[in-house]
Amino acid sequence: MSSSASGNITKWHSKDGQFHRQVSSFRDFVEANPGARFPAEANRYHLYVSYACPWAHRTLIVRKLKGLESIIGVSVVHYLLGPNGWEFASPDDVPGATLDEVNGAKYIRELYFKANPDYSARFTVPVLWDKKQHTIVSNESSEIIRMLNTEFDEFVEPEYRGITFYPEELREKIDEINGWIYDTVNNGVYKAGFASAQDAYETNCRGVFASLDRIEGILAENEFLLGSRLTEADLRLFTTIVRFDPVYHGHFKCNIKQIGTGYPNILRWTREIYQLPGIKETVNMEHIKKHYYMSHTQINPLQIVPVSNGPDLDKPVAKPASRPY
Repeated sequence: MSSSASGNITKWHSKDGQFHRQVSSFRDFVEANPGARFPAEANRYHLYVSYACPWAHRTLIVRKLKGLESIIGVSVVHYLLGPNGWEFASPDDVPGATLDEVNGAKYIRELYFKANPDYSARFTVPVLWDKKQHTIVSNESSEIIRMLNTEFDEFVEPEYRGITFYPEELREKIDEINGWIYDTVNNGVYKAGFASAQDAYETNCRGVFASLDRIEGILAENEFLLGSRLTEADLRLFTTIVRFDPVYHGHFKCNIKQIGTGYPNILRWTREIYQLPGIKETVNMEHIKKHYYMSHTQINPLQIVPVSNGPDLDKPVAKPASRPY
């Protein structure tokens, strides 16, 4: 999720009325190789995230499930995306947020300019920062979660070593399902919500629900998207689904159906993942709702935040194994 270096942060659509997501600019990789440009080390790298952002949320989940909390630090921005972009805040003023104890920055944009003084694109989260080289390693969430998945195993406790959400034997299937879910669901809700033309909105909204119907069918036959094993594909989808009823259904007008009433298998799956140890604490619904409803003033000019948090995800379900991965 982003703010722009070059103008109105609330204008993300093109002349055709379509929303086009920016391609991430920093695409280096941390490797479990001492000779790499960015070698894996304990306490060298730092994550900058927003609890509101589904892309950043992915990294928090993998950091948690891989036991990396003492290996990779984290800073959390204010939920409100203002004229200067993502801002740090004291937890006394904004519970859940943090100050930037690594670089002393006031805004995320300062990190981008520190890494590249000529940077001119959007200031997105998540950011994986190298404290030794004082630069951004990556701002691409899909690649950050793969680094966290494998490259730091030397430093985690034995119980977390070898855990992978991108197993070799499922990679082709994971890549395939990630492809259409990203385009039509993860990014699809944004393409519907930020559309500025009726045709663009309707096309993308119907695309979201065509894919949700497809996912519902998959989960009618499987515990997770690719069978009985939790994979990266589930984690990438979860961060969108957990926001769907409280935000995307109303705010982004993806209102053909709700997860809580229209998709029983997706709801069961969402509860199972939410109830896995450590997942719930990565979900901050106050930050999520206040971010969308108060930051996107072109959609919600009065900044009124709805009451509902969506379906009760704490409702007990037939739980999977304590570690279905």
